[in-house]
Amino acid sequence: MESAVLGVILDSSVVIEAERQQLNVAQFLKHIVQKIGEREVALCAITVAELVHGIYRANTVERRDRRRAFLDELKATVPVYPITDNAAELVGKISGESSAKGVSIPFDDLLIGTCALERGYAVATRNQRRFQKIPGSHARPAIAGLHGLDRQ
Repeated sequence: MESAVLGVILDSSVVIEAERQQLNVAQFLKHIVQKIGEREVALCAITVAELVHGIYRANTVERRDRRRAFLDELKATVPVYPITDNAAELVGKISGESSAKGVSIPFDDLLIGTCALERGYAVATRNQRRFQKIPGSHARPAIAGLHGLDRQ
């Protein structure tokens, strides 16, 4: 049920898309809030790790600096949630049960999805198919549609 979603955890795919479109953090978050309403927007620590990976893979100093500045501003603006003991237990349960059924879920996506599940949040992602494999998760593909975004 849509109203039961309390907020969203941002997957790296939507953050990367915003950075590629050269949006600043305020523009990016304004777009997210327009899509989800007045709900909390947050990051999972695993998303931060994925984004830092991208910083260090940048092929130019300028790109690295731009990515670093974007992430630093985003982290200063929204909460970053850790993987708790309870979330880790849930990750193990879902991973084991899914594997037993022959369903493969990328481990980083499972961690991010479980971080969202623990809080009653959806995941804002461009990779909806991956997150739909997580029982009980809510992937929000509409949030990821940044194409044609008004950059005012």
